[in-house]
Amino acid sequence: MDCTIASGYIPGAIGRVTQLHACYYHDNWNFGLYFEAKVACELAQFLQSFNPACDGFWIAICDGKIIGSIAVVGEKSPPRRARLRWLILDPEFQGRGLGKRLMSGALDFCRKTGFRKVYLTTFAGLDAARHLYEIAGFQLTNEQEGAQWGKTVTEQTFELIL
Repeated sequence: MDCTIASGYIPGAIGRVTQLHACYYHDNWNFGLYFEAKVACELAQFLQSFNPACDGFWIAICDGKIIGSIAVVGEKSPPRRARLRWLILDPEFQGRGLGKRLMSGALDFCRKTGFRKVYLTTFAGLDAARHLYEIAGFQLTNEQEGAQWGKTVTEQTFELIL
């Protein structure tokens, strides 16, 4: 199977990345409409205001189908932080190194762009993703109960100093 990592928007990316998130989090965490709508709206807003000087968006494509993504949302002014968002990989394609390739590309962009810190928000229980974050050097800096996902979960913040 021919898999590549592409940079930037391609037609269908918003819908497909939203679908990947909605299906995975519904199947594994019983998230519903609130979460899917949140992903769709926030991803669309990000891509509409995309600034290539500080933002990045990468998608994994296998045999012409979008099977994963990651984004960097960069702050334009000091303290020059970046936020990783929308990391997802179709479960059928996990374990092939594509998640590491997505993460590596995003962090390379952050270094080249001059960001000093990268952070992400997630929640407890996403062990495969957490492993990927920790391999990349991220450290857990905060944990608290919250409902920004549409359900109450133990929200987590991870940070990486570059």
